[in-house]
Amino acid sequence: MFVNTRWQGDIGELSAAAWLASKGARVALPVCHSPDWDLVAEIMGELVRVQVKTSTVVSHGRWRVALCTKGGNQSWNRVTKWFDSGRCDYLFAHVGDGRRWFIPTVFLNARNAVVLGGRRYAQFEIEPGMPLPDQTRLDLAA
Repeated sequence: MFVNTRWQGDIGELSAAAWLASKGARVALPVCHSPDWDLVAEIMGELVRVQVKTSTVVSHGRWRVALCTKGGNQSWNRVTKWFDSGRCDYLFAHVGDGRRWFIPTVFLNARNAVVLGGRRYAQFEIEPGMPLPDQTRLDLAA
């Protein structure tokens, strides 16, 4: 079974929803596609918009998580949608080895990507989830 980036993103959204629910938040998903956030959570009576990103790109022990979107699920049309921290309240990142972060967007000053796994966002790292499946094949028999 092939694992594509769309499915990887779905896994990330499920990871975010499950983690938020495990912390007592109520989680809502949009009925139609939302370009600026992937889910809404009620945390201590406040509604927050959460953008979910996943990554399997690692270099020197750090994970590069793309924040911008290039073309969605179609071929890249040379239009880049840069990340804007004003369009969501939190970034939930889930990377290949299962590490996860829940970062208030006021702490992000990037439009293109963030590098996770170092000191800069260490305070926002949460308990790990399951590793992301390999991008090429998923062996359900294993």
